[in-house]
Amino acid sequence: MSRQPRVEVQVAAKTDLGRTRDHNEDTFLVADLTRGTAEVRVNGGVSVGPRGILFMVADGMGGAAAGEVASAMAADIVLKHILATWTPSDSLSGDEFIARLREAVEDANARIHEYAKEHPDVRGMGTTATVVGIFGARLHLAQVGDSRAYLIRRGETVQLTKDQSLMQRLIDAGELTEEQAAQSERRNIILQALGPDARIRVDLTYQDVSRGDTLVICSDGLSGQVKREEIGRAVAEAADVVAVCDTLIALANERGGPDNITTVVARFEGDGLPEPATAEDPGYHSYPLPEEITGESVVVEAAPPAEPPPVEVDPDPEPPEQPAMRNGSPVVMASIGIAVLLLLLATFLLLAT
Repeated sequence: MSRQPRVEVQVAAKTDLGRTRDHNEDTFLVADLTRGTAEVRVNGGVSVGPRGILFMVADGMGGAAAGEVASAMAADIVLKHILATWTPSDSLSGDEFIARLREAVEDANARIHEYAKEHPDVRGMGTTATVVGIFGARLHLAQVGDSRAYLIRRGETVQLTKDQSLMQRLIDAGELTEEQAAQSERRNIILQALGPDARIRVDLTYQDVSRGDTLVICSDGLSGQVKREEIGRAVAEAADVVAVCDTLIALANERGGPDNITTVVARFEGDGLPEPATAEDPGYHSYPLPEEITGESVVVEAAPPAEPPPVEVDPDPEPPEQPAMRNGSPVVMASIGIAVLLLLLATFLLLAT
């Protein structure tokens, strides 16, 4: 009996407090969905089984201990939902997989939102979520917020996700360049997060993987301090994925470390992957789900997640170190974004006349 082509992954994941925070609100997840466990040998190698592997970075917000509760809940709920709906499924397809990812993220949003309503001490908490699953030779991505995923292929670094932020809206509208957006005082305004609102829109994308590709998922504590090209350089120069994590976190801290820093780095090899020359160019590729999978009929209730541990909250807490603008409702944030766009348009028209 001939051996099946294999996909091998070298994976490392690390989180760091940074230089200015007094607690860490980030969470990462690496899980083997075939074995049904999150006890993957992080900082080592693993074969991708028929159910795939899941990676996730969540960046919590809300002040006090609320952010770390939100990000930990998000990782726990996403994993439990996937294990309850995808792992036992008889239908192994990319469409089914990404539909389950979307449901898991929506489930996390609903449960965090309800938990915050029931616990006044953490009301207003939220978290970003960048969830990436490899199934076969393809990455399936579910995105809410501004944590990012990059793919490095033959020295070129490409961002696979789009920030759900005011600055990204202005870039897409042609009002700002990426360089201008990176310097803006409003760069921390995000338009979506898990928790603040009852409903969210999960951005679904995909990327085919080739031999030698490296995936980097990170919170904005890293992407806000380290440029895309520098991420690619660290991947090219580091001896292994553990060294990539160490180098990137050290760079962010050298530049002040103003936020928690988290990254998951995965390098893909194996004869189950094509050579880079034959693979689709990396980039932001929307995933069009078939109509029969986008309906309510596919939503399956996952087993309830374990209750998060009690959180000690200072009765007279200091204001959150993260900008308040990062804690708002996506509806409010969208209104701010529209107002800024109108202001820029009016200024342009005045200058033109």
